[in-house]
Amino acid sequence: MQSRVNRRVFLRSVAAALAAGTALPLLQACSGSGSNPTPTAAGGTGAPPEPTATGATTPMAQASPSPAAAATVTPVARGTVGGSLTVYSGRSESLIGPLMDQVQSALGIDVRVRYGDTAELAAAILEEGGQSPADLFFAQDAGALGALAREGRFIELDSDLLERVEPRFRSRQGLWVGISGRARTVVYNTDQLTESDIPASILDFPGDERWRDKLGWAPTNGSFQAFVTALRVLRGDDAARSWLVGLKALGTRAYENNTAIVRATIAGEILAGFVNHYYLLREESQAGRDLPAANYFYRNGDPGALINVAGVGILASGRNQEQARALVDYLLTPAAQRYFAEQTFEYPLIDDVSPSPALVPLGEIQTPDIDLSDLDDLQGTLALLQDVGLL
Repeated sequence: MQSRVNRRVFLRSVAAALAAGTALPLLQACSGSGSNPTPTAAGGTGAPPEPTATGATTPMAQASPSPAAAATVTPVARGTVGGSLTVYSGRSESLIGPLMDQVQSALGIDVRVRYGDTAELAAAILEEGGQSPADLFFAQDAGALGALAREGRFIELDSDLLERVEPRFRSRQGLWVGISGRARTVVYNTDQLTESDIPASILDFPGDERWRDKLGWAPTNGSFQAFVTALRVLRGDDAARSWLVGLKALGTRAYENNTAIVRATIAGEILAGFVNHYYLLREESQAGRDLPAANYFYRNGDPGALINVAGVGILASGRNQEQARALVDYLLTPAAQRYFAEQTFEYPLIDDVSPSPALVPLGEIQTPDIDLSDLDDLQGTLALLQDVGLL
């Protein structure tokens, strides 16, 4: 694999590019719609459920009541902690705002949240150094957490918190912990294919003419880029390049995001596409019925069996570490984990909460042997995607 660039320089360059509006084609996060953020009751801005990199970081706003969403989370008495807490969140306000409201009511903590793109917020934390107001970083993906962990920005988490989550979904050094999981899948049209039609490995798609002009991907999408990064870590740059070039040669269609891929699959425009698992579940939930599509889950340790996480780390420079620990504790309770299972269709990561029955249980998925912290070399992936003509 080609040598990695300095992470601090890269993350700062990402923030500068975003501020200048020059990185938009490269850094759309996990399949947001690309629309501008909309005002929220908290006085900040709210993005679609999966945040995009198309807007500037929003100002810090107090968590605010969200009556409709609040009904989906049952408060759990954890004891009043009090005090205040500043969270930098790469997860959007519309997605985690209800949970932040619950923290205020259940723990008595005055929570202030700065919402924005994960990479941009990571860059801000590095730039602010010891003077950062952030107490806790809630990242959309493990790569950003790994980058900050390597810069010495996180404290080691208590074993009580870490051990609620499987080792594969937390930092091997105990510096961050996953909160929810997102599996990579192949969504396919069930009117035209069966599960047996999907190749035994995701690496077997290139070169198979049955897929010509019938596959979809989203090269500008953050979750796709994280997968390519994982493929580079697991098999090397040459293998990743060969996979990309092979699929491009088959006429794989580029879409704006995961939602567009799922809808094209349902419509029969393509036979299959590479997505995160929950987009099909959201489409079916909105439709109120089963749709002619299904997710294929790799379970055999294949690179296609990657499960990335959204997770949190507590800043070493934070002034409210007791409150930050209490928040991490709350996010790993059954109440918070049920929210992710039932409302966002992500994987809960604690044993006490089951995922949607439409999902393959985590225990049946053998994920590839990879430290999720190593998914931080986004620049190398962007360079590769540009070099093969996908960006």
